[in-house]
Amino acid sequence: MTSDSLQDQYAPETTCFGCGPANPKGLRIKSRVVGDEVVLEWTPEPHHEAFAGFVNGGIIGVLFDCHCNWTAAHHLMQQAGAAVPPFTVTADYAVKLRKPTPSGGPMILRAHVVESTEDRAVVESTLEAGGVVRATCRGTFVAVKPGHPAYQRWS
Repeated sequence: MTSDSLQDQYAPETTCFGCGPANPKGLRIKSRVVGDEVVLEWTPEPHHEAFAGFVNGGIIGVLFDCHCNWTAAHHLMQQAGAAVPPFTVTADYAVKLRKPTPSGGPMILRAHVVESTEDRAVVESTLEAGGVVRATCRGTFVAVKPGHPAYQRWS
């Protein structure tokens, strides 16, 4: 596993609510490359709950959105042999909440690319808590070009 997260390596000044290291009120996730996967370990706090003891589904959606987006960006960077990841955005993603997700400990998200072209990647991911898969996600993430509002957002 890399010691620094993808976010810390490539976008330390980003203020995205989900993945921005520079957002003191955000989730500040840390996605790390582990073999062929990108892995996130994140522990919710009480204000992330939908009700006592269980994580809000919207927070789970944000975790998947940002973590899968970074998985796609890393994959597209590697595929192109580039030194930095492209600026990517979410084209679509679908989350299946399979079981309630307890908030009393760490959650682990594992993501990997299942399809890709030069400028987009389809990512599948799971969220585990307490050793049980609680949610899954599949999404498409696209590299944007100059002129797009998200271009250079990580700079």
